[in-house]
Amino acid sequence: MPTVSISGGETIWFKKTGSGAPLLHIHGSAFGWRNFEKMTPFMAPHFETIDIDLPGYGESTLGPNGPRPGGMAGIADQVAETISALGYPKISIHGTSYGAMIALTLTARHPELVDKLVLSCFLCRYDQAAREMRATWKRAARESGMAAVADLTSVAGFARSFYERPGAQAQLQAMRDAFCKNTPEAMIAGTESIEKADITPYISQIKAPVLLIGGDEDNMTPFRPAQSGVGFAQIKEMRPEWKMVVLEKCGHYLVIEQPENASEHIIPFLKRG
Repeated sequence: MPTVSISGGETIWFKKTGSGAPLLHIHGSAFGWRNFEKMTPFMAPHFETIDIDLPGYGESTLGPNGPRPGGMAGIADQVAETISALGYPKISIHGTSYGAMIALTLTARHPELVDKLVLSCFLCRYDQAAREMRATWKRAARESGMAAVADLTSVAGFARSFYERPGAQAQLQAMRDAFCKNTPEAMIAGTESIEKADITPYISQIKAPVLLIGGDEDNMTPFRPAQSGVGFAQIKEMRPEWKMVVLEKCGHYLVIEQPENASEHIIPFLKRG
């Protein structure tokens, strides 16, 4: 089992697939690396694709002192250390949902490490509706376990048409299996770091080229959240030069629901000179 160790005593599991310029996937909360399991096969023919479990998820462990302090910035610094420990002086990153928040924070704090940046399905600041949604997930994690969290997030995360697919039930079970490899404590800690975060100030600091990609039926992190939130609509106003793609009939779990379609936009963006 390949792992690297970083400064807080954390052990980070990773998997490399394919060859070419390096691309790091950063998964969403509650998932672990399997969040990108359907997308990696489309990326690996073009890039050396690195999937990781964040500390406390899957096969990766927290340090002896527990979660790294510093909230979102602390987690971003852990991933930056992981990139360096893996020997990459510069790397492209695709973060989705919670992973997108980490990726954006990392790029602002460690710009020298990031070549190009893909951010899918996220908010820079959660509105009250998103906070209420996540409060139900935390309660389910504490009282019913991670399989219940998988079921709740699936309702919010997939487009309605997803449930008409022949393989929908198998995918839902795969999500339960993936969620159950992570502890409720890690999921709750990640959720609370999201709820406390407002990474909007980082938007103006990013120098790397950025692709924003989302789904038109994303009820979890909508294109235009309520007034208290900051989503793609506001980000695009702040950085009009950033490329943005919105996939039709697609929900929040874009990398699971439409990996091939998403890859058709991501690959040329990452290969652009």
